[in-house]
Amino acid sequence: MQPENLTVGAPTIGELVSQDWRKAEVFKKYGIDYCCGGKRTVADACLKKGIDSALVEADLDLVSAQPVESQHNFNRWELDFLADYIINNHHSYVTGAIPFLEELSRKVSHVHGDFHPELLEIEQHIRAVIEELTMHMPKEEIILFPYIKELVQAKKLGTPVTPPPFGTIANPIRMMEAEHITAGGAMEAIEKLSNRFTPPPDACMSYSVLFAKLKEFQQDLHQHIHLENNILFPKAIKLESELLSR
Repeated sequence: MQPENLTVGAPTIGELVSQDWRKAEVFKKYGIDYCCGGKRTVADACLKKGIDSALVEADLDLVSAQPVESQHNFNRWELDFLADYIINNHHSYVTGAIPFLEELSRKVSHVHGDFHPELLEIEQHIRAVIEELTMHMPKEEIILFPYIKELVQAKKLGTPVTPPPFGTIANPIRMMEAEHITAGGAMEAIEKLSNRFTPPPDACMSYSVLFAKLKEFQQDLHQHIHLENNILFPKAIKLESELLSR
């Protein structure tokens, strides 16, 4: 569960990134979680990490002042289209990356684990992430996302909503968000153990490729979770509430 905001009325980190994806880079610079921790305000996140919030706000203002280049405005997309985008881009990426990460992490930890025991822990965390996401994504694709699409169609056609077997959409969403926290936490542990994905001087090519792939994987996961936690899920909850109350 996410802690409540201490700063009442201020936009959350997730809302800021939803409005301008470029601001994610600012939060990444300061080590502030904008996906699983997207429900916090900037002030709350800075207080927790002991960061001067004025520095973060100044960098955010610089981003806002820059002209927006061509980019996806996920916040304006229809929810059914966004759900398909997540499947076709992020779920597809994870599915394709899993065999490569499994094989390479096993190989690197076996060859270099004696001199770099952190690789054994990294391999364990990789297995945990893979296990979590392998169970997580089908639940979204088979249960949650189809219901979101039903909500979108019900609004467009003015038809009643069929009550789902899980009661309300908030129930599976809570489960998905909890699983996001688990997967995100495992990737944070990998980032720390790998010195922010920096291979040591004695790293072979496979060692370096593994860390580069893990960095790419984390970046994809951050955007993946952001799109769901901060855009798709809250809008789906609001849409269901609107349809059930009419």
